[in-house]
Amino acid sequence: MSKLERASFGSKLGVILATAGSAVGLGNIWRFPFMTGQNGGAVFIIIYIFCVLLLGIPCMISEFIIGRSGQCNTARAFSKISGGSAWTLIGYMGVLTGFLISSYYAVVSGWCLEYVWASLLGKLQGDPAYINSYFETFSQDPVKPVFWTFLILLATYLIVENGVRDGIEKASKLMMPILFFLLLIIVVASCMLPNANKGIEFLLNPDITKVNGDVFLAALGQSFYSLSIAMGCICTYASYFSKHTNLPGSAIQIGIIDFLVALLAGLVIFPAAFAVGVNPDSGPSLIFITLPNVFQQAFSAIPTLGYFISVLFYILLSMAALTSLMSLHEVSTAFIEEELGTTRKLAALIVTVCCIFLGIFCSLSIGAVEQYHFFGLSLFNLFDFVTGQLLLPIVGFLTCILIGWFVPHKIVRDEFTNRGTLDNGGLFHIYLFLVKYVCPICILFIFLHQFGLL
Repeated sequence: MSKLERASFGSKLGVILATAGSAVGLGNIWRFPFMTGQNGGAVFIIIYIFCVLLLGIPCMISEFIIGRSGQCNTARAFSKISGGSAWTLIGYMGVLTGFLISSYYAVVSGWCLEYVWASLLGKLQGDPAYINSYFETFSQDPVKPVFWTFLILLATYLIVENGVRDGIEKASKLMMPILFFLLLIIVVASCMLPNANKGIEFLLNPDITKVNGDVFLAALGQSFYSLSIAMGCICTYASYFSKHTNLPGSAIQIGIIDFLVALLAGLVIFPAAFAVGVNPDSGPSLIFITLPNVFQQAFSAIPTLGYFISVLFYILLSMAALTSLMSLHEVSTAFIEEELGTTRKLAALIVTVCCIFLGIFCSLSIGAVEQYHFFGLSLFNLFDFVTGQLLLPIVGFLTCILIGWFVPHKIVRDEFTNRGTLDNGGLFHIYLFLVKYVCPICILFIFLHQFGLL
């Protein structure tokens, strides 16, 4: 395929579902609901939506502009829009970030597949101590997590190697509607449980007394991290957009889908948890320790229903993980294909093999082989720290500075307005103000807050 025949998404629906699939991941399910319940319920949701409009959407549009204007991989797109200056390094940092995240995110995604299998075989039955020991034993096993990591990376490879339309777009059009359908089924089942109203109140009841500066910073951080910003995914996918794609409109639609999935996940978790008197936490422990026990107790009157709810939940969780992993994989695949001049199949294979290699060490570092520790962190946690707390905010901050202060405004305006064919010139001035002044300050606040400096 020549440069003039660069691959592209085949439809507007494909654009939205693929990019939303990138944004919708495990963090939507194990982080957002808990943050909402702990930080004022409906009040936090309002603050979060405001932060998405203030920070998340402008950052996403900025990456859309860079990716679509470049029509190439993330590193080369930053080089093009910056005229080959030192700003090109931001693109390389974005590719590196996406690759490192792929390596350890595949491990957690593999855990989801293990829990689908365990649910199908009825292995997630027992008291809380058994459920806890099941996860600890599995995660520290030297073989099983590696096998599931390999399997989900193989599935990712088989999708990505088929290209943008026949691989990523087709898979997204299939998986995203199924994910929503399964989520709605489980929401209905969860909200019909006795005392489910207490969980709904915990999630949605507005509590002004909990609102403080930390809540605003938490909402800012969630709005930044939940939309796949600064890891190359958005920029790479945007390079496959047509010149007619409405960038601001697409960003808003993707933000809405991302939010709805997170909110629906909360309506699964909290009604079921409160129905059995369990105080839910966040992170992997919520998904792999707390929820199996919650599902078992909540549906104890109808064990068959509890069995199916557990299976369906881990299937949708695996789909959310896979759609995100596809986009992360594509960042590196596009980079290798274009920079090394290889075929897509070979580029995807190289990325897959490298991710499997690093994924093995990330998995083993959690417990099976304690020697894989650096600076007091396991390799898994080190990758998480370097990408989440360092590279993502740095890349996001510098991207805003580049677009707001150094790229000619005519280039930015042409992409934002589709060369004047969209009647959103007034909105452009608001966007430019946000990306020049507000977004960099917000990202700086997030960076300082996570290190306890603010």
